[in-house]
Amino acid sequence: MGLYKTTPPLSGRMGALWCLSGIANSAVVEYGCMGHMAYGRTFLNRMGAFGSKLYSTHIGETEIAMGDTSRLTKVIRQILDTEDVKTIFLLPSSVPEITGIDLAAIAQELSPQFPDSSLIPLSVGGFDLCGHKGIELTLLQLVKTLSKRTAPTPSLTFNIIGSCADMYNFLPDAAEIERLVSNTFSASLLCAMTSGTHVSEIEAMGGAHFNLVIRREGEATALYLKERFGTPYVMARPYGIDGTLDWLTQLEKEFNLPANKEFVQQEYKKAAEQITVMQTIAARFLRAHKAESKLTLAGHADVTSGIARYGRSAFGFDQTICFCDCSCMNSHDNPYTTDEIKLELAKDSKGFLMGNDELLRMSKRKPNLQIASPDNLWHHAYEPPLVGYRGAVHLATVWANEIMQRD
Repeated sequence: MGLYKTTPPLSGRMGALWCLSGIANSAVVEYGCMGHMAYGRTFLNRMGAFGSKLYSTHIGETEIAMGDTSRLTKVIRQILDTEDVKTIFLLPSSVPEITGIDLAAIAQELSPQFPDSSLIPLSVGGFDLCGHKGIELTLLQLVKTLSKRTAPTPSLTFNIIGSCADMYNFLPDAAEIERLVSNTFSASLLCAMTSGTHVSEIEAMGGAHFNLVIRREGEATALYLKERFGTPYVMARPYGIDGTLDWLTQLEKEFNLPANKEFVQQEYKKAAEQITVMQTIAARFLRAHKAESKLTLAGHADVTSGIARYGRSAFGFDQTICFCDCSCMNSHDNPYTTDEIKLELAKDSKGFLMGNDELLRMSKRKPNLQIASPDNLWHHAYEPPLVGYRGAVHLATVWANEIMQRD
């Protein structure tokens, strides 16, 4: 890994850990240094990611030199004896990756000793993969390993794919999507992969009638589920009032579902009424301050592009500039935020800047403009979402309050 003035990009290992942290009735065992998982647990707690039990084996010089993995066996046995878990994910770290420790072979060798448990090795422990690729591969491995062939559920059900702890507001966003889909189509959530879920729910994912992919890293998982179980899917994140209406209409057409038009119209009308005055305030301010009519967003590519569309269409920002947080998603319309770009964004005092906590602190902006992780703040599942009708009202309020303080 190179040197960075700002927060370094996520590694594949961290992407995997953020996927696994929300899965109850499981444990994650990192074969590596003891400090890694302690810091990881602290950060995940702040993000509101609870579920999996996290452990680190520690690894010493002798074990590195001699290739001794007996400590891993002892840790697995201790967890199974003391914790109520049957599924253990084996996560490598950088040292075992460099020395060539084969966790897949170790898991296969140990499996006969623990016949009532599942040992699942992961292969994303090094720095050769970015965090978002680690998330994509981990989501796919979870369904390949855990999902079971089952008949569709008697009542209408769906899965959410891609609700992971690395996404800012991942819990409130998943809750808003569940609320909208449940009330519009009378469907029940089967599995939110992987926030607030359970191993048994991942095992039952094949019984869902449709899948909602809310980030591009989840599409490979949805394609696998479609090939194996025939489950159709839609990949999109609903931002803004009109954007949410379009999203619900898309689900209605793609899945051929009867929609509760009354609920949709009531939610649309309620949200539109709440933001109308704020739109008037914004229009007046942006006409009088042309230099401020710029909305700059830095974060996950799917988040920044969605919020940018809402800002342009509903609030009239003349310029919407997006930057993504992963080099693998770099594009002309959404370039990757290098150190140099972050420093330039922090210096620019004009317009509205939304990003992670670090970028907002550097630019002396307020924390309510945050749309990306990481940060050093505590979060919970009951915060306002960014997606859906309620997310549209929340974003409008953030912009309107920022305008009131500047005007």
